[in-house]
Amino acid sequence: MVRLAHAFWPRWYRTLGRLDRPMAWAWRRFGIGNVVRVVLVGRRSGEERLVSLGLLRVGDRRYLGHPDRACAWTRNLDAAGGGQLEGRDFGRERFAATLLDPGLERDAVVRATFRQHPFPGGPLYWLFRANLREAGRFYRITTPESE
Repeated sequence: MVRLAHAFWPRWYRTLGRLDRPMAWAWRRFGIGNVVRVVLVGRRSGEERLVSLGLLRVGDRRYLGHPDRACAWTRNLDAAGGGQLEGRDFGRERFAATLLDPGLERDAVVRATFRQHPFPGGPLYWLFRANLREAGRFYRITTPESE
């Protein structure tokens, strides 16, 4: 199942990328679940990159994650150490990101993905939960206000 997940996720996100314009319009107009826009600086280009991600909450902490191995946005985040969150109902706010090591906190964030992401994300993440636990990359987000 993990091998299938490694093949599935890149194709899934490529498909979502093709829907970026209508999804951005819907997000600005109505909101889409827990989706925020994350502004990152490209590690090679130095240019701003926008990616739509689900902002997870566990207790009073916030998290971002990717269900599979490192991808472009996680590599950019790793290189920069942070970026900016852009919410539909708030402007941009700077954040720092810490990659979570295996443990209780990361396990709680993995479980949150099943409940908090809008359809079809939650069921897809649950279906590939073994891959999430093994290869997913999850980051704790801190802002100057939350420190």
